[in-house]
Amino acid sequence: MKKLKKVPKFRNEEEEREFWAAHDSTEYIDYSKARKAVFPNLKPSTRTISIRLPESLFEHLKALANKRDVPYQSLLKMFLAEKVEEEMHAGK
Repeated sequence: MKKLKKVPKFRNEEEEREFWAAHDSTEYIDYSKARKAVFPNLKPSTRTISIRLPESLFEHLKALANKRDVPYQSLLKMFLAEKVEEEMHAGK
């Protein structure tokens, strides 16, 4: 069995993300000892963005959201997630 490298301490999530993007985790973690973990209350990290929409599109979005009794931002996230998922699978 090869000797594993020590996982460094990270100052923040961004630093950790950059580290793992550039390093092979098998040099740091023995996956044969891994156990399944469940995180039922884990919420994904979010980022606030600003987006410019035509006024008419925004009004249509708000009307649809009102019809479905959901906040317009939630409906927009659902629409985006569905389309992104569709496009990701279309390339296969």
